[in-house]
Amino acid sequence: VWLEHEWADHKFIWEPLEYGGVKELYVPSEHIWLPDIVLYNNADGEYVVTTMTKAVLHYSGKVMWTPPAIFKSSCEIDVRYFPFDQQTCFMKFGSWSYDGNQINLKHIGQLVGTNKVDVGIDLSAYYPSVEWDILGVPAERHEKYYSCCAEPYIDIFFNITLRRRTLFYTVNLIVPCVGISYLSVLVFYLPADSKEKISLCITILLSQTMFFLLISEIIPSTSLSLPLLGKYLLFTMLLVALCVVVTIIIINIHYRQPSTHKIPSWMRTVFIRALPKMLLMRVPEQLLADSALKQKHMKTCKKLNLNLARLNAASVGATLNVPPAPAGSPPAGHRSPTESLCRLMHVAVSSIDDALNDVPAAIRKKYPFELEKAIHNVKFIQHHLQRQDEYNTEDQDWGFVAMVLDRLFLWIFTVASIMGTILILCEAPALYDDTKPIDRDLSFIAKKQFSPMSDME
Repeated sequence: VWLEHEWADHKFIWEPLEYGGVKELYVPSEHIWLPDIVLYNNADGEYVVTTMTKAVLHYSGKVMWTPPAIFKSSCEIDVRYFPFDQQTCFMKFGSWSYDGNQINLKHIGQLVGTNKVDVGIDLSAYYPSVEWDILGVPAERHEKYYSCCAEPYIDIFFNITLRRRTLFYTVNLIVPCVGISYLSVLVFYLPADSKEKISLCITILLSQTMFFLLISEIIPSTSLSLPLLGKYLLFTMLLVALCVVVTIIIINIHYRQPSTHKIPSWMRTVFIRALPKMLLMRVPEQLLADSALKQKHMKTCKKLNLNLARLNAASVGATLNVPPAPAGSPPAGHRSPTESLCRLMHVAVSSIDDALNDVPAAIRKKYPFELEKAIHNVKFIQHHLQRQDEYNTEDQDWGFVAMVLDRLFLWIFTVASIMGTILILCEAPALYDDTKPIDRDLSFIAKKQFSPMSDME
């Protein structure tokens, strides 16, 4: 910066006519009195100006001294909305040795009757930053009284309001983070028997951890607040962790065996009949038919067991005549093999039982051993097919329940990801701030860079 000083010194007043019309003199600044203006909140380097350039003496006694300097000031950074943040830093200048009665410090552009200057820094030679936009550089004069002294001490605050340019962070951090977080939703679109479900979840979790470590190196180390992007990464990491847990549960449900886990009736009602309609899923007709005919199938097999028990107590030879299926019975395509066989056996055994009622008791005692053995074999086949059909039905039910859970959590995690992205990333006030940067309007270098004529040249 160029720190522009201007003051009046009565010792340097002369008449130009007496000195050949000389109105200005350039003298070494070491040979004249200089105000000791320093940067109070200096962070590094010298507090005072170290480059002693020449001062300009005017015949009226006005002295101008504009030395170049490099100031490094401390600034409290608020990373709460990073990378959509806006920072306000100040630079406090004042005299180190003189009080307000000895030096009346004022801003060079300060008007009479006011202590504020809207544009307190000359930005005409400012090189635009590729990371920050300058929104305002007001200056304000303060007079402070301390308990030790009766005289005031004057300082000037230069408040610099900066807004971060977000293109770099949006392309390199936010877009990949949002894309990776939405990949976790697609985990539930994979079939439950896919071996890549858990692998995809763990890979996404590791990538989120990598981005979190990258952000911790970019932003300043502070424990006052969590940055906006850090909040979003924690939210997505929590979603991915829940995704891993839910995926493990769904895979466990998918591979459950009917021999160890029986599906409850309420679960069949909720996950096979109710939820699929709400989730816009198509339930296989065979699955609905098996569920609807299960009770009728059990009744038919119970009747068969009673008839077989009665036949075991009788002994007669009879001719087996199987009548056709009664009207109103379900078509063969909607009956399981066990239910069809049970119905067939029930009709056959009922016919044998009716024939036994017409045979005298003396003949029943001569019941042949072969027929008793045949009835025993029929009963064994019936029980075996019944258990096999129940096993297959239960296995299909568990697989479909896992599929419904996948679709349910697909919708839940999709809504949660969209809402979390909107609520967290759109929280920054800088997204809704349309304040135009002043550096492009006040800097001649910026005007030259962004003007259409410079692009044509």
